[in-house]
Amino acid sequence: MAEYSLRTPLSEEDVRKLDIGDVVYITGTVVTLRDAGHRRALELLARGERLPIDLKDLVLYHAGPVVRKVDDRWEVVVIGPTTSTRMEVYEYEMIEKTGLRMIIGKGGMGPRTAEACKKYGAVYTVYPGGAAALQASQVKRVVDVYWLDLGVPDAMWVLEVENLGPLTVVIDSKGRNFYDEVYAEARRKIDTEIYPRLGIK
Repeated sequence: MAEYSLRTPLSEEDVRKLDIGDVVYITGTVVTLRDAGHRRALELLARGERLPIDLKDLVLYHAGPVVRKVDDRWEVVVIGPTTSTRMEVYEYEMIEKTGLRMIIGKGGMGPRTAEACKKYGAVYTVYPGGAAALQASQVKRVVDVYWLDLGVPDAMWVLEVENLGPLTVVIDSKGRNFYDEVYAEARRKIDTEIYPRLGIK
């Protein structure tokens, strides 16, 4: 396991060197999107339209921040990852069509996302749960917000962050999935060690 501090825009080389279990801290631009935002983004791209911000070489965060408006600017009060499996149906195409390099979320993602990470040079990382206030302290400012008609949590928030993390690489650009490997090893131990010790066939 290695630890890296990376700055956006991320290069393919930055991402290809990461392995499952590595810890990453991100400085630069992070964009939030949840279900509704993914759907809108892909609909726009399918019509040949541009997104409000070019996501190439950036970081996409599965999050719905709690924000407040102070005078004419937004502030992030707390921000934490939302469950990523809901975005599995969209993520291959998002990576393919936008050139995203990193995704942040929680709960893991599936084989299609792993396939896209391997093919296009991206990674999926998780942020520890229960640290929403810490994460908010790592957001230096709200650069912009789009699609507020979807609601605050589902809008596209463009954030400037400093040392956002620790982020653990769960799917790397080789297509390895940490959660799948842990589950497979646990299953192997149950079948070859625990069941025989209990006399279960």
